Amino acid sequence: MAFIEHIAIWVTDLENMKNFYSTYFGTSSGEKYHNHTKDFQSYFLSFKQGSRLELMQMPSIPDNLNDIFKQYKGLIHFAISVGSKEEVDKYTELLRKDGYPIVGEPRYTGDGYYESIVLDPENNRIEITN
Repeated sequence: MAFIEHIAIWVTDLENMKNFYSTYFGTSSGEKYHNHTKDFQSYFLSFKQGSRLELMQMPSIPDNLNDIFKQYKGLIHFAISVGSKEEVDKYTELLRKDGYPIVGEPRYTGDGYYESIVLDPENNRIEITN
């Protein structure tokens, strides 16, 4: 069974965006993650049920120009959980075989996920995750 795990958005004002979703949609926030080396900060926001929203801020990310190979402010990807590392590998290889571009090979990320990144038919980034 697969489901959307989270949606990520590059933002300019991390705290303001966190407050907006909390105020209007009742999200609760995890602790702020801060990678000082990359000057990257993020929050995961949880709804009462279902998918989460990741708000991300990094000064070097430019405004959105809708280029599929670069990341810009705005909606950048959504994640689909497939349940295990082995399933991530299987989905990645199936999508590759069927001609979909793999823009991120399967790997463990710094925040503990095992994932790959594939482009859908309209070039949206999908994280396939365990």
